[in-house]
Amino acid sequence: MNIKKIGLTALAGSLVVTSAYAGSMSVSGGASIGLKNTTKTATGKSWTMGNQLTFSGSGELDNGMNVSLSFVLDQGDDTAIGSGPFDSHSVTISSDALGSLKFSGEGGSSAQSAIDTTAAGDLWNNGSNVTVPRASEAGNNSLFYTLPTIVDDLAATASYSPGGAGGSSATSWALTYTGVEGLSVSYGTGETNTVGSEQDHDTLKASYAIGSFTVGLSTTESNYDLASSIDETVNSWQVAYTISDDMSVTYGVDTIETEAQTVDEEISGIGVSYTTGGVTLSANRFEATGQGNSNTESSVTGDQERWTLGASFAF
Repeated sequence: MNIKKIGLTALAGSLVVTSAYAGSMSVSGGASIGLKNTTKTATGKSWTMGNQLTFSGSGELDNGMNVSLSFVLDQGDDTAIGSGPFDSHSVTISSDALGSLKFSGEGGSSAQSAIDTTAAGDLWNNGSNVTVPRASEAGNNSLFYTLPTIVDDLAATASYSPGGAGGSSATSWALTYTGVEGLSVSYGTGETNTVGSEQDHDTLKASYAIGSFTVGLSTTESNYDLASSIDETVNSWQVAYTISDDMSVTYGVDTIETEAQTVDEEISGIGVSYTTGGVTLSANRFEATGQGNSNTESSVTGDQERWTLGASFAF
């Protein structure tokens, strides 16, 4: 919802007004409630809640460039700053001729990690005790550049994170092609450097929609130059069927293959969602095998089943 229009006035050092810029600020939000169950918790079913507000401001300068600000409040986000509600915040400068440059003070992504969501939608991130896939680093104080359109239907991005004192610097780039109706193909690669070591991350992703069906495939490889580090490959696929404009069904699989491990971690999931107005109702069932690269059953390894019910609201 739009809060109000504001006028921004630039003053020279002599207090003489040089220019005035019209801008606007708005706030949007989302909330959700859910119920989940897993076979490996003594507490059985549990409730979940999500809440988020995004404050946005933007304005056009005299030279035609646009400047926008985004600030997120999300009390339930594990990556929130400190123990407070403050989350991702960024400033973006853009123009048709130069593209857009986004500086993320917190919560940014690299060009490679921006496309490495698996084809099945990161099924590993559903509460199962599986390995968290790796990606090219970004995060706080990072730059993300979207190039202006040079070739029709081809989007190019690049990113850089300096890492800070003792941290890891990271560079990456990505391309996405959508020149064939129903087809989207993306490739991204990133490199993270620390003192005496280097990591390379590569993602290839494609989806094709025909009629009511959409099929997606993806693979991400992470390689390390240290003998003590373990390489990793994440393969994924999904089939989605659109029943109507409001309802869809999906089935997909994520497989995490870790070097030197004889047991792969695999997560499959089937889900259905229904949207009406600003409300989305969803139901999902997940099965995980080989958690912790082990077939031995315990509270954190082996097989696991989970189901979730949810309602999310956009406003």
